[in-house]
Amino acid sequence: MKNEDIVFNNLAKVPYLTVSVSGLTNDGFFQKKNYSGMFGIEGGQDVSPEVSWNDVPSGTKSFVVTMYDPDAPTESGFWHWSIKDIPADITTLSENAGDINSGSLPEKAVAMPMDARMNRYVGAAPAKGDQPHPYHIVVTALDVDVLDVSPDSTPAFMNFNMIGHELARGSKIVYAQL
Repeated sequence: MKNEDIVFNNLAKVPYLTVSVSGLTNDGFFQKKNYSGMFGIEGGQDVSPEVSWNDVPSGTKSFVVTMYDPDAPTESGFWHWSIKDIPADITTLSENAGDINSGSLPEKAVAMPMDARMNRYVGAAPAKGDQPHPYHIVVTALDVDVLDVSPDSTPAFMNFNMIGHELARGSKIVYAQL
């Protein structure tokens, strides 16, 4: 399946952003540094990958970037990363921008809490022996400079509040397996 073929059920149909993720293995998997040391993955460093996008429509005022594992062993998957209010002139998040102390997060961008309630990137953490987990990295172009949600909101609530503001959306699926 090509990333352009991903169906976003129940979301508005909008033009497609082309999303790229740098530093993957040749078969589309995260490098070990992108896995979660915080969640006990040996060699994991919770370093977010470089993410870039293009085909940005006119009228874009900000972007949201999220990373979600629908195959996490919960009833609702697991959000690993969530950033809002990325200024419209930014089309790349550098490697490790998910660490709010790295100085790599663009000015005005807000790192939202992910499902473990940390305001940062937490790397891939599939259970040993599981099939490869697909991590959906999604970039959404919005028609507002600031998405009006509290900075302690969940990624699901933030996504709900993007309804009606989406101008374009794109994704890249990256895999992880132990």
